[in-house]
Amino acid sequence: MTCRNVFLVGPMGAGKSSIGRALASFLKRPFFDIDTEIEARTGADIQWIFDVDGEEGFRDREARVFADVIAEQDCAVIATGGGIVIREDNRKLLINSGSVVYLTANKEQLIERTRRDKKRPLLQVDDPAAVIEKLLETRDPFYREVADVIFPSGRGQLSRVVKKLAEALDAL
Repeated sequence: MTCRNVFLVGPMGAGKSSIGRALASFLKRPFFDIDTEIEARTGADIQWIFDVDGEEGFRDREARVFADVIAEQDCAVIATGGGIVIREDNRKLLINSGSVVYLTANKEQLIERTRRDKKRPLLQVDDPAAVIEKLLETRDPFYREVADVIFPSGRGQLSRVVKKLAEALDAL
């Protein structure tokens, strides 16, 4: 059997990067974070891209980098940005290029996990909780559409969460 990529999707604050890094280590696979790849490949940070190109310009860059990473990797753990699922082409790539895990968390957990984070352009507003609620509402159907596994990121010890997630992936 060919080793396939494992993609982590979900809202910002769900734990895609931290769980992804730990899962990759556990599975002995390379790890890629799409936001980090965008910054490395463009030489600009996410906030700057949003400021200069707007969200649409960022989404264009995100889609290109995402497609490039998929073309380059076939056995990696890949943490996506929360908005990767907005574009249909990205959803098709996810579905056709590996196993997709939708990391879930409730609104309160997401607010708590992101409240001090200044690197999330969409949350640099007066009411970040309202933004999180709206993003969950609009993106949840897309996350569910692409998901092979829906997995609560929860509050448990990272090693236990990763072990349970690896078992869920193994059952696919």
